Amino acid sequence: MQSIIGLSQASRHYLELEEKFGAHNYHPLPVVLERGEGVFMWDVDGKRYFDFLSGYSAVNQGHCHPRILEAFTRQASRLTLTSRAFHSDLLGEYAAFVTGYFGYDKVLPMNTGVEAVETAIKLCRKWAYEVKGIPDGRAVIVVCEGNFHGRTTGVISFSTDPSSTTHFGPYLPGFIHIPYNDTDALEKVLAENKNIAGFLVEPIQGEAGVVVPDKGYLARAKQLCENSNVLFMADEIQTGLARTGRLLACDHENVRPDILILGKALSGGMLPVSAVLADDPVMLTIRPGEHGSTYGGNPLACATAIAALTVLKDEHMAENATAMGQLLRDGLQSLNSPHISLIRGKGLLNAIVIRHANADAAWDLCLQLKEKGLLAKPTHGDKIRFAPPLVINQSQVNECVAIIAESLNCLD
Repeated sequence: MQSIIGLSQASRHYLELEEKFGAHNYHPLPVVLERGEGVFMWDVDGKRYFDFLSGYSAVNQGHCHPRILEAFTRQASRLTLTSRAFHSDLLGEYAAFVTGYFGYDKVLPMNTGVEAVETAIKLCRKWAYEVKGIPDGRAVIVVCEGNFHGRTTGVISFSTDPSSTTHFGPYLPGFIHIPYNDTDALEKVLAENKNIAGFLVEPIQGEAGVVVPDKGYLARAKQLCENSNVLFMADEIQTGLARTGRLLACDHENVRPDILILGKALSGGMLPVSAVLADDPVMLTIRPGEHGSTYGGNPLACATAIAALTVLKDEHMAENATAMGQLLRDGLQSLNSPHISLIRGKGLLNAIVIRHANADAAWDLCLQLKEKGLLAKPTHGDKIRFAPPLVINQSQVNECVAIIAESLNCLD
């Protein structure tokens, strides 16, 4: 169990309960949170922290946004679930709203992000057999090395991360890996294999450490897919919904995915809500009884998602992400820290790469940040994501840069 020295009795109590009764599939920072508002969270002892993870970008609108909370509680007191065995008065309203919001013919509502990825894969294959004419059972989907699309057995089948795959096999076939940010590799594989149905890509690889591709990568990849009659599938679960300074990260290159995958901030952090959007020639290949979800499209999710999306635009959160993201990166750059080898990001999806002989330096830095009132988490050992809620303001960014600067001293 992680060290609990120095923690309060209340914090130790909760950590000991998790250790004894919970599966040990996470390694969280030793902090026990009980409340959130805007960019802040408070622990069980009343200490306040800046949230620099945002629930892995699920809380773009800020914790407990009052308009989203109001929509959630109002609907929760009326009707939460019907299942898709019946209609609800919210599903059609939500479908019309979300398709108009993103500019697609149809939406297939799901719950978690990985459910949406699995749905997109099924949809792509169905289209491949029934529209493109690929022989049954031969459809292939191209994916990128270093990807993270979730942790179901289907999705880990095309992961290249050993922590996702070791001792979880056998794995499902039907995927080809190519390097990320390499359109030459994509062009080559498309030319060599006529059974390719789709290309699944993160516009920015988040879990890999906020790997931002070269300018023009997405636009060129989309054109190559069009040329080969292959569906371009964008996993915007983490990068979408104003996180990178545009509604979608693909919007930076005016790319319209054939299949758009959304989740996380689609509910503003209130409950699991995800969605797959596509036009009729793709979406209508799935017919009644061929795919579904008990909770997908439930009234509570529909009401909450409408409010969450409305807030994003009404409060100009994409524009704020652009401005505050630049301020954050400039502030980090100005530190000239010998312990930061790289700063990268777009909007308020950012990361630093730690340079240090100690392999645990990134973890140690996050512990020090916690002590000084900022919560962040390492990924892939030496990388730390800095992704606060999109409601953060200039003075708060400056305060956070000062906290980071002071905390870096622990690595000297």
